[in-house]
Amino acid sequence: MVKHTLSLVASATLVASLEANTLTLNPIIVSATKTEQSLQNTTANIEIITAKEIEDKHYTTVAEALNSLSGVSVTSNGGFGKSTSVFLRGFDSKRALVLIDGIRYNDVSNSQDGASFEHLMLSDVEQIEVIKGAQSGVWGSEASAGVINIITKKAQTGTALTASLGYGSFDTRKYGASLAHKSDSYDFRLGVNRINTDGFTSYARRYADINDYEDDGYKNTTINLNGGYRFDDYNSLRISHTDINLYTEYDSTTKDSEASYDKKERLSQISFENKNNIALTKFYTNRSTFERDYSTGSEFDGKVNEYGVSTELPYSEDDFLLIGGDYKSFKHLNQLNKKYTAKGLFLTNHNRFWQNLILTESIRTDNYDAFNDKTTGKIGVRYNFGSDTYLSSNYGTAYNVPTLYQLYDATYGNGTLKPEDTKSYDVTFGYHGVMLTYFSSRVKEMIDYDFTTSKYNNIDGTSTFKGFEIGYKNEVFEGALVSFGYTRLSAKNKNGEDLRRRAKENLKFGIDYYGISKLHLGLNGEYVGSRYDSDNQLGAQTGRYTVTNAVANYDLTKNIKIYGKIDNITDKYYQSVTNYASSPRAYYAGLEVTY
Repeated sequence: MVKHTLSLVASATLVASLEANTLTLNPIIVSATKTEQSLQNTTANIEIITAKEIEDKHYTTVAEALNSLSGVSVTSNGGFGKSTSVFLRGFDSKRALVLIDGIRYNDVSNSQDGASFEHLMLSDVEQIEVIKGAQSGVWGSEASAGVINIITKKAQTGTALTASLGYGSFDTRKYGASLAHKSDSYDFRLGVNRINTDGFTSYARRYADINDYEDDGYKNTTINLNGGYRFDDYNSLRISHTDINLYTEYDSTTKDSEASYDKKERLSQISFENKNNIALTKFYTNRSTFERDYSTGSEFDGKVNEYGVSTELPYSEDDFLLIGGDYKSFKHLNQLNKKYTAKGLFLTNHNRFWQNLILTESIRTDNYDAFNDKTTGKIGVRYNFGSDTYLSSNYGTAYNVPTLYQLYDATYGNGTLKPEDTKSYDVTFGYHGVMLTYFSSRVKEMIDYDFTTSKYNNIDGTSTFKGFEIGYKNEVFEGALVSFGYTRLSAKNKNGEDLRRRAKENLKFGIDYYGISKLHLGLNGEYVGSRYDSDNQLGAQTGRYTVTNAVANYDLTKNIKIYGKIDNITDKYYQSVTNYASSPRAYYAGLEVTY
């Protein structure tokens, strides 16, 4: 595919070139259609977080980085490693498909089947792509809200060695190292990163002093390995593996419960690619395994195996057809010992007319052995009026299947559950660094816990999610990058009641200054509007607060960088989930050495 340099209004990211002391435009390649495209050449509504943004702002977790985007809000049951929910346009975590290098990270062993965002560290992440709106027409189930695609770092030409060290509040220690090499015929990169913190209490009664409670610690060691071998100009083999080993302490509803669990998450892929003058064909096999051992003696294990093939067939310079199929097996071991399988076929067509008009259509059919067949689709259109002005729109259908726990748990399961259906659309206008988006989604027979039957059920009626986003990112004067994102959300159940833990308003803001040689200064934060802990605006008010963070980076030498960071600089007291603590003011510092 031709890779275009992107304009600001195409949501490209301005990054700092500290050596040259100038701001440059960074081309970004995305995979919204399961194939590489430039951002300007896609119709989907996408936001991207680059490695440069992660490094400059010193985000630690994926959830922290995602929380900088419009249309995204985050709640957490405590500090590092505690249960974290990411809401994408009002949809909760289990309705967003999360991928790491194309491998499913949604945890089939837990009750909700969502991703464990609290355990995703950022040290080896090259890019995060957030594709908003119904995406089942491309990816299948679990993509009702969208797709979050996390891409890890790959080796660059030559050999590189990095090491990092950090320390901060709550006796938080971070260590990291990586080794990478790339030649004409092969490449590999190995990264090992560890975080170890005493943390602070996860449970704390509202307005209580968290120092009156015991600490809930956390340990996480993440290993990322990827590499490839190029047989010739046409054939190549790649491997990818992510290994996460963790231990976390948590509280449920008591002050000193001292509960904990160990967890191992392993995601692996082997892929073979053949490229010739006619087509680009990829064969792959993925495996995701999850093992959780609780201090109470309970064990929850899950496994997802996936096998697939796709072929991209260009039929003109700017047009292509993508066709493929996959097979997936979902297993819940130990407690349930149940599984189901799915076979899918998908087709995407992409056209560019008169250089300015882009049209993309996708259709997918999935056959489950436990549910009826599902056919979903997506259509998107984009018109580029100029290099920095465009109009785009997308419409898609999607579905979420019940989790194995929701189906088969002896107490809460319901074997009659069927997939829920979603329809969504959005319209975006981009102009000189500003993006205005209106979005709307409707979910029929949403799967939720039914308190009247004490089981999971398909809730009759339609839930609605709608609102608008305003995004801005631009260089306002030499060396200064300003960004903000505003979201206005209406998320209601079938009775027209506001859904819990969704903020009606959310404002993200940031300013980064690169005008001093070797120095970067940053200020970022968010305002959270009205948000309640129960449906229909019942429960505690958990919104109406502002949190601001500051960061500074300095290049001591060409190879050594140091940083300092203050989270919650005003020491604002808040709880995103009632009776679960959030971080007070916290300080962190560290260094990175690269050779």
